[in-house]
Amino acid sequence: MVIMETEGMQMPKTYTLNAAQAAEAAKARSETRDKQVDKRLRAVQMRGEGKSNKEIAEVLETSTDMVSRWASAYAKGGIEALMPRKRTGRRPNMSRTEEAKMLEMYMDRARKGQIIEIGEIKAEYEARVGHTIGGSQIYYVLKRHGWRKVMPRSRHPEKASSEAVEASNKLTLALRS
Repeated sequence: MVIMETEGMQMPKTYTLNAAQAAEAAKARSETRDKQVDKRLRAVQMRGEGKSNKEIAEVLETSTDMVSRWASAYAKGGIEALMPRKRTGRRPNMSRTEEAKMLEMYMDRARKGQIIEIGEIKAEYEARVGHTIGGSQIYYVLKRHGWRKVMPRSRHPEKASSEAVEASNKLTLALRS
């Protein structure tokens, strides 16, 4: 935020917009389909037409601070500053439909109750995308498509030893007789 000093006090800089800038914003509004961008451009247009931040905020149902930020962004960077920023971050290797097609290979086996190992799916995924991936990524793919990790186990982890089970059975039989 730009700060101006006025007789010992600091006040934020107020950007004044003119009719030409209002016309530019109106033209850009007619070309956009994004409602959020349209709202920002409308605020700039209204500022150029001489409306106050408070009046604009009431019409657009937003705060005066947001109107001020939009006007400031426009004054510093023009129409481009009001447009949505490009998304950053990791991009998916495959689209959801491509993932679904890949998982169809395993669907028949899954319906029959056969065991499908993650390593097998991971190898197929890597072959399709052309590079290696982390193991957890396959679990995210399966979760996105409604798959669950169901793995039969040979015995319960808290199951008592066979000797303890046998001793308990003998005790139960002794108590019944």
